[in-house]
Amino acid sequence: MNRLLYFLALVGAGILQALPLCSVARIGRWGGGIMFWMDGRHRRMALQNLTQCYGAQKSPLEIRQLAYENFRRLGENYCSAVKTAAMDESELRKCVEVRGAGILNCTSDGDQPKNRLLATGHFGNFELFTRMAAFVPEYRHAATYRGIRQPLVDKLVYSMRTVSGNLMFERRTGAKELKRVMNEGGVLLSLAVDQSARENGMEVPFLGRPCFMTRSAAVMAMRYDCALYAAICYRVALGRWVIEIGEPIATRENGKRRSAEAITRDINRAFEAAVHRDPANWFWVHNRWKARSTAYCPAETINRKILPSNISA
Repeated sequence: MNRLLYFLALVGAGILQALPLCSVARIGRWGGGIMFWMDGRHRRMALQNLTQCYGAQKSPLEIRQLAYENFRRLGENYCSAVKTAAMDESELRKCVEVRGAGILNCTSDGDQPKNRLLATGHFGNFELFTRMAAFVPEYRHAATYRGIRQPLVDKLVYSMRTVSGNLMFERRTGAKELKRVMNEGGVLLSLAVDQSARENGMEVPFLGRPCFMTRSAAVMAMRYDCALYAAICYRVALGRWVIEIGEPIATRENGKRRSAEAITRDINRAFEAAVHRDPANWFWVHNRWKARSTAYCPAETINRKILPSNISA
């Protein structure tokens, strides 16, 4: 089974990488639309999350249309990520722009820490953070990932993520090696921190509801003297993205370290603004709000009988 999955993934990746990017993006949107109907579990999760966050502002029909578009975006992003992994730098620059925060050349207080850390999330084609070397070549680039159960498929995905020399560290087994690299300095580390983290996580509000949030970005920034930024990948057109890097998030105040919770709340506020700016651009199919408290949760319900209509391509 492992070899079969690897063969199918290899053939699929080869086909997508041979096609023009816009064709790949359209295939992904088509596939995402099909998955909206086939994947009931994730469809219900997206509808539940969207209703709890936007039920007071949007009708059930608008919520369902937004969920449908979100599935199409996810399909577009996944297929496009396979294609962009194989692009050279000149091709990549035609469909991706990176801007903001002086492209990491300085911090607000003039200091030049030896490392930079991007707190990212599952926005747009988030795999583009593994290609940041094409836009910020002054640093060694690194990111963390969670390995796939099938070893051969995991090896294939790993090879696509490291094609530009990006260093990848498995979250459960690569901590020691990541520590060594960070201590050497000159690293731009991208961390996806918008997933639930019950183990060692802190409970903070996100979009008006409590959720568990990993403190890894705050801890890593303080431990390894990193300037910390929130970075968002926005989909701006079919097969086109902009990565926006926000202003530095302070890790010290009045000469003292800020708490990990205060730093994490600042990251969450940047993520909230990104979600409100383009709700279909985020990963609504994940159960983000795993928390002990439900004090912030609204009581809206989901009308699953309404079908999507007049949804733009």
